[in-house]
Amino acid sequence: MASRYLRPSSLFSTAEDDRPARGRVRVTTEGCLVADLELEERSEGRPVQAGSLKPVIDIIPAAAYENPTWKGMAYFLRDVAMYIAVVTALILFSNVFVVAGLEVVMALITTALFVVGHDAAHGALFKSKRTNSIVGHLAMLPSMHVYEGWVLGHNRVHHPYTVRQGYDFVWHPYTVEDYQAMGFVKRMRHRFEWSWFGAGAYYLREVWLNKMITGPFPARWVKAINRDRAVVLGWAGAFAVGLALIAWAQGDSLFGIAWMITRVEILPFLAFCVMIGSVVHVHHVQPTIRWWKRAEWTKFRGQMEGTTVLRVPKGLDFFFHWIMVHTPHHVDLRIPMYNLPMAAKAIEEHFPDVVHDEKLRFRDFRSNTKVCKLYDFDSGTWLPYAAARRSKELTA
Repeated sequence: MASRYLRPSSLFSTAEDDRPARGRVRVTTEGCLVADLELEERSEGRPVQAGSLKPVIDIIPAAAYENPTWKGMAYFLRDVAMYIAVVTALILFSNVFVVAGLEVVMALITTALFVVGHDAAHGALFKSKRTNSIVGHLAMLPSMHVYEGWVLGHNRVHHPYTVRQGYDFVWHPYTVEDYQAMGFVKRMRHRFEWSWFGAGAYYLREVWLNKMITGPFPARWVKAINRDRAVVLGWAGAFAVGLALIAWAQGDSLFGIAWMITRVEILPFLAFCVMIGSVVHVHHVQPTIRWWKRAEWTKFRGQMEGTTVLRVPKGLDFFFHWIMVHTPHHVDLRIPMYNLPMAAKAIEEHFPDVVHDEKLRFRDFRSNTKVCKLYDFDSGTWLPYAAARRSKELTA
């Protein structure tokens, strides 16, 4: 069976000697990515490499990088206040129909806090590394994300190698040969996770569990990830105990205590996974977005052609914090979330035929999940499951 994805030693090695070589990626303390090759491209007097992002970065206005502390803190505190309010409501109300509505709101608020933490992890929200770290750790607690684990997988792997075969693990496609080599159970799991209703399950297993909880992780990241994982598990345990005590004080039965923990802590987490899994899918998966072989991939192809700008319904950015304006975020992760539309406008004015700019519509998401099942890296095209059946018939 062909490998699910390769594990370059500079990214996934568990050896102590994991130092970046020339052209590999270095990670600063706040999680910002710096590529040695990109530093060379910025050096005065040196030619720009083919496929470089420098021509794109050069046209982004300086104002797009402004990130005053008060602004980032205002978004963080606003989202925290909303989170506390809805947690309180979920504690007070146990009616199934009321809870169902509150769970939707809670998923949106948890997503809002997660995006704030995501921005801080990139070092984009504040100028201070310490403030980014503190806010990032706190903002990711409601979504139970291991901060340093996220920095490793998201900042160091997904961003510098977007849609590159064998490197980017986020929604990395399987080939026809991969699928044919699967057993029955794995095929059924693939069919479920690559459907529109299975995106949350994919994210829960592939991103949250495998890349932040279980590992393995490079040796020099183990200490930090273990620390943050202990913080997340401690938070989850303390939260559950606190909710159980509240329910017990109210005279609830064992079922009532279990229902309290489920509706206030477990269901919001699962709802968040569904939402963020779907969001990440539409960021990078559609029939017109190509995954590239390692030798053919460039930064321009990955960050400009492998991302989207999706215009959400009015008011939704109150929670999404413009993360759906995703192309400029991949071009330069130093841009704070609230300035992404400004950067997108500049990029689209200069590269109008490159950026995938369209409305965010559920029917498009559903349509994409029907078409984008398997992948042919030779032709650069997405395939349906029928391609695996046809291939099997031809080789029978």
